[in-house]
Amino acid sequence: MQQKTSANAAGTALTNQVSVTTIDGESSAFASLSASLAEIRKLKGVIGYILRSNTSAILDFTGPDEITENAILSSQIHDSCQEIGKQFNLGEMESVLVEGENVKVLCMSIGENNISVFMEKSATHSWIIKRILM
Repeated sequence: MQQKTSANAAGTALTNQVSVTTIDGESSAFASLSASLAEIRKLKGVIGYILRSNTSAILDFTGPDEITENAILSSQIHDSCQEIGKQFNLGEMESVLVEGENVKVLCMSIGENNISVFMEKSATHSWIIKRILM
């Protein structure tokens, strides 16, 4: 279930259900990525995704129990990669794949937009990267 909420109510909605927060004037890049991720979400093995810009966020997961935990994990991965990039003079992160025992997370930064796609370990992430970059 998706629900539009104001930016102020987004934090509350995050713990209750899948929420979509939009701000007027969202960029065409954000809208394009949103459409691509909606198609990717339908693929076998994709658990859900988070698309986040400075002003908007879209979270799409099957159950509300996954939202908070996955949002925190996504944020930590993006923040950690930025710090590692600065510390070792690697430049900006383009994409990172974190694999766990049963799940993997593909994190990408495209402009001001951060993307995290959560999938089963058996899912093919290389096609997802290509689809996002199209």
